[in-house]
Amino acid sequence: MSFRRVSAGSVRTSLLLTSALAAYPALAQDRGDDQRRSYLPHEIVVSAERDGYALEDGSSATKTPTPIIDVPQAVSVITRDQIDDQAVTQLNDALRFVAGVTLETGEGHRDEVFIRGQESTADFYLNGLRDDAQYYRSLYNIERVEILKGSSALIFGRGAGGGAINRVSKTASPNTAFAAADGSVDTFGAFSLSADLNQPLSMNAAARLNATYQEFDSHRDEYEGCFIGISPTVTLEPGADTRIILGYSYDDDERVTDRGVPSLGDGPLTGYDKTFFGQSGFNEASAQVHIARARIEHDFSNELSVNLSGQFADYDKVYANIVPSGTDGETVTLSGYRDATTRRNWIGQGNLVWTGNTGGIGHTLLTGFEVISQDTGNARDVVHFGAVDGPTSAQVPLARDISVPAFFLDPLARNRASELTVLAAYVQDQIELGEFVHIIGGVRFESFDLDTVNLVSNTPASRKDEKWSPRLGIMVKPQETVSLYASYSESFLPQAGDQFVLLSPTSAELAPEQFENIEAGIKWSPRPGLLLTAAAFQLERSNRQTTDPENPGFVILTGKTRTRGFEAQLTGELAPGWNANIGYSYLDGKVRSRVGSTEAGTVLEQVPEHHLTAWTRYDFSPRFGIGGGVVHSSSQYASLSNAVKLPAYTRVDLAGYFDVNERIALQVNVENLFDEDYYPSAHGDNNIQPAKPLNASVTARVRF
Repeated sequence: MSFRRVSAGSVRTSLLLTSALAAYPALAQDRGDDQRRSYLPHEIVVSAERDGYALEDGSSATKTPTPIIDVPQAVSVITRDQIDDQAVTQLNDALRFVAGVTLETGEGHRDEVFIRGQESTADFYLNGLRDDAQYYRSLYNIERVEILKGSSALIFGRGAGGGAINRVSKTASPNTAFAAADGSVDTFGAFSLSADLNQPLSMNAAARLNATYQEFDSHRDEYEGCFIGISPTVTLEPGADTRIILGYSYDDDERVTDRGVPSLGDGPLTGYDKTFFGQSGFNEASAQVHIARARIEHDFSNELSVNLSGQFADYDKVYANIVPSGTDGETVTLSGYRDATTRRNWIGQGNLVWTGNTGGIGHTLLTGFEVISQDTGNARDVVHFGAVDGPTSAQVPLARDISVPAFFLDPLARNRASELTVLAAYVQDQIELGEFVHIIGGVRFESFDLDTVNLVSNTPASRKDEKWSPRLGIMVKPQETVSLYASYSESFLPQAGDQFVLLSPTSAELAPEQFENIEAGIKWSPRPGLLLTAAAFQLERSNRQTTDPENPGFVILTGKTRTRGFEAQLTGELAPGWNANIGYSYLDGKVRSRVGSTEAGTVLEQVPEHHLTAWTRYDFSPRFGIGGGVVHSSSQYASLSNAVKLPAYTRVDLAGYFDVNERIALQVNVENLFDEDYYPSAHGDNNIQPAKPLNASVTARVRF
């Protein structure tokens, strides 16, 4: 019913997205359509109709107005309707229903994912701009989440080896005024309150405010926390061909740092799913995040447009923990530390898009640049037990309530700083050779200049890499609603890792890691609003560090891993009133050539062979509907040691929806309906996260 969001913002953009599947050949011939050539969608407004789970806009994958059916890459989308139907408020909870994406526990204080077997704490983006600090991301001001799979350096830059996660934010609309609010509470006592207000200021200007307050709780002892988020946006349209979007968000996250349970033997320690292996009052994580952004779009003509974006982000993050590092069934070993990070990002990006014909061949030509300046500071204090100069680990009896010995912090056991400058330029052409053959090709040049200093030893290090990242895709369209494609793409990752805090003397001498993704797939839209996709792929990662067997103590870049797999997804309206998002992935990830001390043949960590996700909602009437979901994962290893395995599991959810009237809607969500005991994620072999048992939440939504 009401309170659902649809892409509107501009009639011209809406026409582009809704007609692209049915009339793409005509679009290729007539490029005089009145539309903005921006790579991000226009603002989102509350509508009386549901938008459902389907999305036809694939512009984030190309930075050009491209239907998702014509993107030669696997792309999964979580729409606002699905986010609301599942009653999720955090990014990691939404990603649980994306096949091929598994969650790392992130040490209990950050988002961390595996995409196609590649782990990352940094491949997160907001409206196409990098948001790479280590923290938890809320969805209160987000319209949709896009998961682009495979190496994506041409669009997103270094990293993004297995894929990238892009959040598209809500923006203000001059077209309508609305006010909406919702509140929810679950059986553990966690609750959230959110508000969304949009107000036109004139025919060409509007302001919007999203805000939320959340309190966390769960079955885990001592776990609690709260989150405050405020996000105002302003949209200005000074002329028919110009648009300015201004936005700011402030996130304040405070929560207990919960590192889960250790392993015993070859699996998680059982019988202690509620036990907190930490110290109350010390195991705490705090993050304050400010992100300010501005974007201007201008159409010079129907064929030529430009957009410029700028973003400033300030991150202040502190977390501390006592953490389990192993157990023999009688005692548990504890260690700990306190870690603080500050980061400031300045990002500028510009794109010029031209559409036209040369000699009867259609083109959508993109040229662009990106400039990034990043300053990071990181310090760590290490826990010593018993005395200031005492041991850094302690053994205590394994019990339902862990008794942590007295401990002290050794200040500045680690202190480091880095300055990063990135300069990038890219070009891409989408070529239409008649009605049946489309080609996309492009390359990105990136200069990556990193300076770091170890402030404890006063040891500086620096390295500059200049890399080319190509992309090539060929698409055959035997019908307007069918696309067969094959693609090749590359990416790279400097040896400093994805947070770029410190270069070791060894890493400063080594070339970046390389990613190569080969993919073939099919996309079919049997009718508007329904899309079936399938893809087979091979992703190879090379230039990984390993010890030279001929010269112990020296590092060489011969380490390789490979992930082969198959993915399929069905998204959209299966029948009137029946929406679904169903995905399946088969992944075979292994070490091919020794990585560090890990031998060839080792299975990649947290990569389940089979992963099935499904969420669906069916409305029996305009006022009543039901929903439900399933997540199934085969067993997976907790780390590259392959010594500890997380067992296979199947989780079932259920939901019910009732619209009291046109202004008030109620819903109930039941998570883990059959009270399955399972362990969905880990951080190494001894930080394994028990899943929530059976629990329920009640949500009320109001529109004024």
